[in-house]
Amino acid sequence: MGTSDLSTEEPTTPTGRSWRRHSAEFKTRVVELARQPGVSTAAVALANGLNANMLRRWVREADERVPSSAHKDAAAVPAFVQLPMPQAVPLALPPASVEVPSRISVEIRRGSTTVQAELPLDARSSAWLREVLG
Repeated sequence: MGTSDLSTEEPTTPTGRSWRRHSAEFKTRVVELARQPGVSTAAVALANGLNANMLRRWVREADERVPSSAHKDAAAVPAFVQLPMPQAVPLALPPASVEVPSRISVEIRRGSTTVQAELPLDARSSAWLREVLG
């Protein structure tokens, strides 16, 4: 939609420092143009010699005057649809067959020295390993 498609009648500007007055028909046409999908409110305002903030206010006021059900499509569905859920069936899981090692093998190399140790998996071995690795 080009800028020329966004323009309606030319607003009348009275002389002096008074506010411009726009007819209800003009406001309605401009608001409808601004509501078109993909149309910028600012572009409609600019094409009609209006301030974009004023046009946004007109659109907001028009939305407040019209009941919210008038904006919705007649075929619109509710946002939440409750669906029937089947009863949860507990599953019997087989026991874990992963063997947990009871010992750990550690090999530490520092320079030409190699130390090998097989340690039980417990807190004392963990503390010793932290101390050795510093």
